[in-house]
Amino acid sequence: FRLHECPEEEPHILLECDSGVLDAIQKHLKLYRIRRKVNITPCLDLSLWAVIPGERAGDIAGSLAKCANQALILTPDPRTEVMGWRLITKKGANLSEIIPGSHIGNIQDYHRHRYKQGIPEGVKDLPPGVALPLESNLAYMNGISFTKGCYIGQELTARTYHMGVIRKRLLPVCFSAPLPKDSIPEGAEILTESGKSAGKFRVGEGELGIALLRLANINFFLNIAGDKVKLTASIPEWWPKTASK
Repeated sequence: FRLHECPEEEPHILLECDSGVLDAIQKHLKLYRIRRKVNITPCLDLSLWAVIPGERAGDIAGSLAKCANQALILTPDPRTEVMGWRLITKKGANLSEIIPGSHIGNIQDYHRHRYKQGIPEGVKDLPPGVALPLESNLAYMNGISFTKGCYIGQELTARTYHMGVIRKRLLPVCFSAPLPKDSIPEGAEILTESGKSAGKFRVGEGELGIALLRLANINFFLNIAGDKVKLTASIPEWWPKTASK
C-alpha cells in the first residue's frame, strides 16, 4: 500500500506479510537494494485490520473522512471482493469510532471467513518451495502477472497457464464434524472413496479448512488416528465463471 496516492508526494510503501517470516522477508528485500538508499523496517506504530463484507463501502469511506487522524489507509482487498477491505490505522486506534456499528471479531473469525472462501494466506497455507502459484489460485487473486517479470518459475507458470491443465487446486473443505484442535498433521494425505491419493490437507479449524485437491472429485476422506473422517470440497463462488483450467 502507498501512504499517498501520488508516489512523488511521499515515496513510502507498506508491505503486508506473514508475521512469522518478518525477519526473513526483511533480509530478502535488503539483498536487492543495489546500493540504493532504501530503508526497510517494520512499522510497529501501525495496526492492520480486515474489514469483511457486511458493511457498505460508502458508509466506511464516510466514517474514515471524519477520523482521518486515526485511519491512514482503506483499500479493497486485492485478492477478491469477498474478503472486503484492508484498513491501516495508528496503533491503539478505536475501530468503533472509525467504523460506527462495526463488530470487532477475533483472528479465528477472520480465518474461518477465508477458509469458507478458500483463500490461502501465509506460510502455512502456502508453504515456500512447495506451493505452486497456479495450484494456489494466485492467478484468480491478482497474485500473478502474465505481462511483466521476471520471477523464479515464471516460464513454467506462464506455460502451464496458457497451454497446460491444472489438475489440483486449493479448495475450501468442510468436515462432517468439527475436528479436535491440532489433530491433523501438516500435509496429511487425503484419499478418495476408493482409497486413492487425492491431495494434501493444508490448514483448518473446527469443521472448515483448505486443502490441495484433484478437481475430478468432490467427496474425500482423511485418516485421523486410524479413523476415516469425511470431508466435502466445493468450488468458491468468487472464482471466474469462465475459468476452464
